[in-house]
Amino acid sequence: MPAPDRYAVIGHPIAHSRSPLIHRLFAQQCQQYMTYTAIDVTPEQLVPWVSKFFATDGRGLNVTVPHKQSLLTLPGRLSERARIAAAVNTLLRDSNGHLLGDNTDGIGLVRDLTENLRVTITAHRVLLLGAGGAARGVIAPLLELKPAQLVVANRSVERADALAAAFAGFGPIRATSFSELEGSRFDLVVNATAAGLQGDVPPVPASVLRGQGTVCYDMGYADEDTPFVRWAREHGAAGTHTGLGMLIEQAAESFYLWRGLRPNTTSVRAALGLRP
Repeated sequence: MPAPDRYAVIGHPIAHSRSPLIHRLFAQQCQQYMTYTAIDVTPEQLVPWVSKFFATDGRGLNVTVPHKQSLLTLPGRLSERARIAAAVNTLLRDSNGHLLGDNTDGIGLVRDLTENLRVTITAHRVLLLGAGGAARGVIAPLLELKPAQLVVANRSVERADALAAAFAGFGPIRATSFSELEGSRFDLVVNATAAGLQGDVPPVPASVLRGQGTVCYDMGYADEDTPFVRWAREHGAAGTHTGLGMLIEQAAESFYLWRGLRPNTTSVRAALGLRP
């Protein structure tokens, strides 16, 4: 009997990842003969490790921090999504056998927001906290939904300015610092900072919330509520959500790229404790 097709997620660290469970559930649902493991790969090991993986019949990789931008120059070509995001979170062989880098983070976020959580973005005001790689990967998909305005806030306003300039052609976007948000109100606040990893919350004033009119979404996830979700709930946000749903949806898109089958995420969300 032939060996199962090999897939993996790589990062540093990676032990916390829920991706192996998610893809195991997808494989069972779609009756696919495959394995998917989490492998800790340091930045120094990255390029030779990825090259060896595909040279020894590896079929596909997910890529997480800190490697998403480091792999931009390795694939033979990039998808439009990866090129715009300037980050790669999915690697596969295309129909010609060339290595393709793609990015499913943005579509994962908007599918979770719009299809699972029923959050309206069109004609609404959206605040994106942070100006790093996580933020960059979701700006274009958010702007495609035509919000009234997308505001990027960051501790260093220069980095936010650079993002706003890079995506100015995609829709109404502007940059600001956290301190300049006082007095502004938003319908959706998305946390793309890494503050939660240190148990912190980005220094955003609670006045950005419209109370029961604002949904808060943290792109990070943990076994318990993240600090940002707790902060949002304490200040009366209408809905508070972690990025676990985004992780499931971006994984489903990666699975589709690899296997040509799109899994139903409803049962997987339930298995990981999320509402249908």
